[in-house]
Amino acid sequence: MTETSLRRADLRADCSSCFALCCTAFGFSRSADFAEDKPAGLPCPHLDAGFGCSIHDRLLSRGFRGCTVFDCFGAGQVVSRRLFSGTSWRERPDTRDRMFSAFGVLQQVHEMIWYLLEARERTYDPETADEARSLTEALVSLTHGDVDVLISIDIDEARDSVRKVLTTVSEQVRSSYFADDGQTHESLVPGADLAGTNLRGYRMYGADFRGAVLIGADLGGCDLAGADLLGADLRDTHVEDADLSRALYLTQRQIAAAHGNGRTRLPAFVTVPTSWACE
Repeated sequence: MTETSLRRADLRADCSSCFALCCTAFGFSRSADFAEDKPAGLPCPHLDAGFGCSIHDRLLSRGFRGCTVFDCFGAGQVVSRRLFSGTSWRERPDTRDRMFSAFGVLQQVHEMIWYLLEARERTYDPETADEARSLTEALVSLTHGDVDVLISIDIDEARDSVRKVLTTVSEQVRSSYFADDGQTHESLVPGADLAGTNLRGYRMYGADFRGAVLIGADLGGCDLAGADLLGADLRDTHVEDADLSRALYLTQRQIAAAHGNGRTRLPAFVTVPTSWACE
């Protein structure tokens, strides 16, 4: 796969082609999202012999909500089938540590690529688009290269480079939706703690929600065109009847954690969670 042929559809998880890397490489602690502790590097006790989840249809009722909203951005199948040629960590226990490390890095790489693809589409500046393209090419090359090279990259340095482009595009997009009409909530700043806040009736288009905590907040009926949602925590956020079709840097993981309905408008690259049908 070349950079020019890369699509967001290529960054979707295909669990049937993965050696359950999210259920093994990562750990979790008992909390509201996980019913028990699991150390990193050890298989989940609910993992079956075919790399499937034995309680997949009961994850919510069994207290594993965190599993239902996790998204590896397609890193699992790339590590399993391409970088390790379809040989699992069960067949080759000696590859276990390298495979799990590669998955942890590539999940972050794929997430950065996801954002860069959108940045290229949304920027108004050809030079910024070229910079996003160059960064994407460099990151995509890692998915075809040597595993040890992938594992050894400076992920923080890569994130810093990507963040600069994403921030530039965010400023461009948000400024195009600017409207000084006094209807913006006073707490709308990057990283704001807006947990449980009722934001209905406020102007949300062009808002900066980067890193904001929106747990349980009410955005129902709001227009979030041009709103930057990079890293925003949307767990239990109400987006019923809201328009997120032109929101910026929205991911499937964020939407899976939120509460919406059939009238919630989403970007074409984000699918409606099955849980919303019940709501």
